[in-house]
Amino acid sequence: MFVEIEAKLKVDSLEEVERQLNACDAIFVAKKVQIDCYFDTPDAQLTKTDRCLRLRTDRRDEGERRVLTFKGPKQVDDFKKREEVNLDVEDAEGTERLLNGLGYRRALAFNKRRERWDLEGCEVALDELPLLGTFVEIEGPDSQRIAAVQKSLGLADAPHVMDSYASLIREALAQRDSAQTEVYL
Repeated sequence: MFVEIEAKLKVDSLEEVERQLNACDAIFVAKKVQIDCYFDTPDAQLTKTDRCLRLRTDRRDEGERRVLTFKGPKQVDDFKKREEVNLDVEDAEGTERLLNGLGYRRALAFNKRRERWDLEGCEVALDELPLLGTFVEIEGPDSQRIAAVQKSLGLADAPHVMDSYASLIREALAQRDSAQTEVYL
């Protein structure tokens, strides 16, 4: 079982974080656009139990990659920590038909621009999302390593955002009194 451990931080701008990454000799990995489609039962059982089922399409210069992900409920921790299962899939339309056949429906879809960097054994993602703005995610093998990278980037005092992007976008749409379920940059 893989357990995802990450810090998600809201930032005003990604430029200073990118300068810090360069100053720390971080390794730039890729720039991509991710399209996330979340699935749930008609009565939102996954959302109500803090779980998610996501079909992600990664678009990069070298092509596309599709991954079906299940995330379990968040575990008690200072960082965002939860079970994660990922499966590469070839056929996004076929996967969506399969999910529909099992009773899951597309509940939310959005995209984000992401730059991925590697620093001190952690993956650092610089994210820009519709309705939400800019974030930094630091994912690593343990809380200590993540905290060290957060400090190296000058973000030691930045509060952790424990909610998922999907939850934050749902909340932003609700504040706009919107029945919309798809938002894109």
